[in-house]
Amino acid sequence: MGDSAEKQSRPSFFKGVKAEFKKIVWPDKQATLKQSIAVVAISVVVGVIIAILDFVIKNGVHFLTSI
Repeated sequence: MGDSAEKQSRPSFFKGVKAEFKKIVWPDKQATLKQSIAVVAISVVVGVIIAILDFVIKNGVHFLTSI
């Protein structure tokens, strides 16, 4: 019983997916470049912040354990 309803819903599902894909607006080359640069810059900044925190915490723990 459930097989016939499932078989009928599959084509409508794929038609819906195709319709939704037609609605996608892809960014242009300039927007993609700007967003990529922003991602790389933020990643570098966060990496530097983590490295500084790691250095401070490591030296702090070393100082506390050497007392």
